Amino acid sequence: MTRPEILTFGCRLNTWESEVMREHAAALEDVIIVNTCAVTGEAERQARQAIRRAHRDKPDARIVVTGCAAQIDPDRWAALPGVTRVLGNEEKLKAESWAPAALNEPLAVSDIMAAKETAAHLVTEFVGRTRAFVQVQQGCDHRCTFCIIPFGRGPSRSAPVGVVVEQVRALVESGYREVVLTGVDMTSWGGDLPGKPTLGQLCRRVLGLVPQLERLRLSSVDPVEIDEDIWRLLEHEPRFMPYLHLSLQAGSDLILKRMKRRHLAEDAARVIARARAMRPDIGIGADVIAGFPTEDDALFEETRAFLEAQGVPYLHVFPYSERPGTPAARMRAVPVPERKARAASLRDVGAVAAERYYQSLLGQTLRVLMETPTSGHSEQFAPVRLADGEAETGEIISLRAVAVDAAGLLAERV
Repeated sequence: MTRPEILTFGCRLNTWESEVMREHAAALEDVIIVNTCAVTGEAERQARQAIRRAHRDKPDARIVVTGCAAQIDPDRWAALPGVTRVLGNEEKLKAESWAPAALNEPLAVSDIMAAKETAAHLVTEFVGRTRAFVQVQQGCDHRCTFCIIPFGRGPSRSAPVGVVVEQVRALVESGYREVVLTGVDMTSWGGDLPGKPTLGQLCRRVLGLVPQLERLRLSSVDPVEIDEDIWRLLEHEPRFMPYLHLSLQAGSDLILKRMKRRHLAEDAARVIARARAMRPDIGIGADVIAGFPTEDDALFEETRAFLEAQGVPYLHVFPYSERPGTPAARMRAVPVPERKARAASLRDVGAVAAERYYQSLLGQTLRVLMETPTSGHSEQFAPVRLADGEAETGEIISLRAVAVDAAGLLAERV
């Protein structure tokens, strides 16, 4: 029997959902599941390429395509050679979608905008990973002009506290030392629940009700919606990891307004300053789009200067990618070669900031979650490699940072 193969593209939420599907589809033979992403055209291109390769290598396998790209344009994906079934984002998480008889139905894609709640699933294993993910929120009610994801994920909806706690507890009992809470629009968690609790309150409940959990981390958050409980946890709770990843997108106020973001550059600067005042060693990450429509040289320089001034060490930079049906796709475009050149320039800024940040950690004792026998990540999410020897994968060990290179930190056992 050949167990299902799962190819996952995109975000941490997709990673979690792939594990749900792995459990549901465990009894199926000769099935390849492709969990797509629609954030950029490149993400879709990679998924199409993977489907063609899978069909070429295993022509008798049934290919099931799901994820955001499939939800938004199911017919396009159903037409690819080898694809026998397309599942929507709601359907892919239902056990009945993976019954052998259901595989004969070519399309099962419902109206995601009608979704009202998140489905409860108990995931206890992330194949090949030492860090576990838990979905706490799904969908998005905002309409950034560049983003197609609300049409792939539907409206914002939150997982109840009890469901999240049960999931985290199960992962800890399975041996995971670190859990990452994830969602589409994380800081909107709780807005649809009784009493409208905040994400920070959820984090407090998780840490309080699962005392065995050693490390709790958040995925990407909106800069202006970080609540006071999150700030208190960052300052006082050692099990809450000193790391913030901001959904920044630009450092130019005019571009941020044209993106229809909820923050301006000064808002993000205040968040970064407050985080560093509380935890000087904190790791800061940010997502940034280069070459957004109407971005001329002067506006690009505003973003570049902002990132240089802030010294953000973990930059995820993407050249702008048109998403059909979004307002930005109708704006005056920046030529593609210029987008790529600007993205490369911003990555260089990030590389300088990363080296400076790693230098600041030299001599410190870091607690590192080992993801391979020789490498892992510190509490600040700094990539760390053992200078010599090996450690057990999944172990958290104390290491002293002794050197910096292009890949991060080299460290020795304390």
